[in-house]
Amino acid sequence: MMLKEALSAADCVALQLENDVERYAELGRKLRTTTFNTALTVARGSSDHAANYCAYLIMARMGRIVASLPMSLVTLYKSPLVTRDTLTIAISQSGQSPDVVEPIRYFRDGGATTIALVNDIDSPLAAAAEWAMPLRAGKEQSVAATKSFITSLVAGARLVAQWQNDPELTEGLAALPEALCSAAQVDWSPALEVLTPARNIMVVGRGISFPIALESALKFKETSALQAEAFSGAEIKHGPMALIEDGYPLLIFATRGPTQAGLIALAAEMRTRGARVLLAAPSDVPERDLTLPTAATPDLDPIVAVQAFYVMAAHLSKARGMDPDRPRHLSKVTKTN
Repeated sequence: MMLKEALSAADCVALQLENDVERYAELGRKLRTTTFNTALTVARGSSDHAANYCAYLIMARMGRIVASLPMSLVTLYKSPLVTRDTLTIAISQSGQSPDVVEPIRYFRDGGATTIALVNDIDSPLAAAAEWAMPLRAGKEQSVAATKSFITSLVAGARLVAQWQNDPELTEGLAALPEALCSAAQVDWSPALEVLTPARNIMVVGRGISFPIALESALKFKETSALQAEAFSGAEIKHGPMALIEDGYPLLIFATRGPTQAGLIALAAEMRTRGARVLLAAPSDVPERDLTLPTAATPDLDPIVAVQAFYVMAAHLSKARGMDPDRPRHLSKVTKTN
């Protein structure tokens, strides 16, 4: 089921892009004419990784600082947060968890602009937000989120494209369904040889690729019971370096952009230290171990990169004797306060 749902992402993205066009345009006009002193994201798990990507686009393209809200400030500590002139963006597949819903309701009641990128448009989160934008991923059966994560990334990029009123990013989004179909066919089988017997792994990205490193590490844990940690390429030379020993696996996402050269150099250095490096990079990088698909513009590359990863992750789970659709101790909807 995980593999089937991952492979359906292209169709889900096409459906999303065909719908709510005027609604996104209206939201873009609203954002362009509103002054924000604070911008926040509200999310958990895979959705938080999607929020990380959306926040990166907002900061890089719009110049607005975005922070991830510790939800317990609202749900448990009842802190008197200033809400006016605030943009608050929640991302969720189910829209059910109280610790995502309550902050959005709190900020909306306080006069903030609230947006929910949510798959279940009839959920409490959708009702709580001023702007509820459906992901249109359809019902997801596998516990491990795949198509809903990809559609969350797309929804975040759509939001930014309309806010910035950027035709290049909008055109790049329109080309994503075809790019995702191609990404699903990329051969990442060399990763299975390294990771099937592995006990742990570091997943590395930087900048626009770091949210994908976070998501990949989570999927390794939940679908393959593989102890995985995500690090920025700028941080791995600090404390995490002490863990590197002969044969230690590293998956490095070197997507296009200003961080790519440093990540390629990091891969080379880690090889000299004995690490078993899996460098995922586009086809024009000769040092690569895994080929990263690319999108119409580098800012959308993480979306097609994670599509290639998901296909490999589903096969890896099976190769390790596990069921990716039923991870141990996990359920589809997690409700926390």
